[in-house]
Order: sequence, then C-alpha cells, then structure tokens
Amino acid sequence: MPDPPAATIIYNPVAGKLVRKPQLIPQAADLLRSRLGNLVLQPTTGPATAGPLAKQAIATGSRLIIAAGGDGTINEVVNGMAGSGVPLAVLPAGTANVLATETGIGSDLLRAAGRFEELHPQDIALGRLFVPGVDPRFLLLMAGVGLDARIVRLVDPAFKRRWGKLSYWQGGFAQVGKALPEFDVTFDGVTLRASFALLSRVKNYGGDLEIARHADLLADDFAVVLFEGPSSLRYLKYFAGVLVNRLEGMKGGTVARARSVEFRSAGDDPIDIQIDGEHAGYAPARLEIATERLRLMLPRAFGSR
Repeated sequence: MPDPPAATIIYNPVAGKLVRKPQLIPQAADLLRSRLGNLVLQPTTGPATAGPLAKQAIATGSRLIIAAGGDGTINEVVNGMAGSGVPLAVLPAGTANVLATETGIGSDLLRAAGRFEELHPQDIALGRLFVPGVDPRFLLLMAGVGLDARIVRLVDPAFKRRWGKLSYWQGGFAQVGKALPEFDVTFDGVTLRASFALLSRVKNYGGDLEIARHADLLADDFAVVLFEGPSSLRYLKYFAGVLVNRLEGMKGGTVARARSVEFRSAGDDPIDIQIDGEHAGYAPARLEIATERLRLMLPRAFGSR
C-alpha cells in the first residue's frame, strides 16, 4: 500500500485567478513538492464539494490540507476539517482573499507557495452559525447580517467572476435610496436594533476596508459592529466613519465584543446572513464561538504577536 500523501491541495478551478491562469496550481504544486514531498491535487467540482474532499483527505492520511481558492472555498474546507488537528494552509486565488490579506500571506499565489517555510501552525477559534432547519456551519472570518448579506445574495455569479470585488461595490451602490429591513441583535443580555451587523474575527473586510478594527483572529470572541436605521443614505456617514476610523462613539453605530449573538427580524422582511462572503440563509439565527478549533498555518510575524 502506498504511503499517504504529505499534503492535499484542494483547489477551486473556477476561482478568479485560476480561471485566468490555470497553470498556477501545477506551478504551486512543484514549489511545494520540493518542501513537502508527495502531493495530491483535488479540484472541487461545484459548490459544497470542498468540505467532503478535505474530510476524505484527512481520513486517508493526509497530514496537511492546502486550500487554493477564495474565502468561500476556504470556508468549505474548514467545515470539512474543523476539530481534526490537521493543519490548513491557504493559497490566495479568489476575489477578495480576506484571510490572506489579514495574516500577511498576501495576494500572490506563487509567492505564498514559495514562502511556505515561513508559516507555523496556530490553533485558532472558529465561529459557528445556527439557523433553524439548516445544518450548523463553521466560519473562519466573519458573518454579516442584513445589508451586506443582501448584497451577497443579489450579486450575479457571472458578474462577480468577471469583475471581482467591483461586483460588490456595484451591488452596494444599487441599495442607495432603498429602505433597509431592520432586525434585533441580542448579546450580553442587551438587545439592539440594526440594519447591518458585522461579527468579525478579522479586521479586514472585503480586502479593501477595515471595519472591525478591534477584531483579532487569535482571540476567542467576535468583534461586533452594528449600524442602525432603515435609511440606506445613513450609510454614507457610516462609510465615512469607517474610512477615518471614527466608528466608536458615532451616533447610530455600536462597537463591542461578544462570544454569542442572536438575530431576529423586527418585521416581515427576510433578513439575509452571509458567512465568509457566501450567503448562508436567513434570520432567526445564533452565532457563537465553537468548541472546535482550527490549526491554521500562519506567518510567524502574525502568529507570534
């Protein structure tokens, strides 16, 4: 019987960078083989296939999982390996690459592969989303409730593949002038009303902004940012506050920390939820820090802070 592979690369062949440059995966594999030994390449075959591939790779003895894709692909892989103790490394190949940006891995896939020796394993906390009637899901980066999740749901996949992050900006500007549904957010015994809630484990949002600047991937809680009000025009003020780092104390905004948060609609409108950039259902829902952890390969400069 052959020895199990040292590592399995699970990659999304329709991720933005890989559609344009499919040769990146074999090139990255060549770089990593010289450092790791035997590798297995496993392409995803559609949505929700990366998680089962990760679970299968671990079951057959792979000692390292490498996810190449966007944050949505990485989320699927995490859901297949949370709590396993097997390390996860990432190669940025998607639209936003929030995790790679946050941790200093960067956006260059081949450069990330070539610097593998600079990574070391760090056990980090995960979030877990509970929606009635839906299997619980882990999240690595963030959950958005309300406005941004609505944008995620409405963005056309083909438009997203062509225009990348610009598709989300276009979707956001399309909401200007529209009334936003509100919902109740409960944490630490307090209930507040909002039209957008961000529960984040990372400072970076979408690769361009830092909304939750008090977030810490190495902490065991969520950074909470809430914006209230049904008027989308208010978000011009909120956006300005994000740009100049003046959210704390801003009227209509709340900045906090929490380990468990609940969401419930304040009316009849559906309240969208996204995790790690992918639509994940509708409120009511609960988000909490999971008991399972993830062993993530991080640059030493980040992991030793």
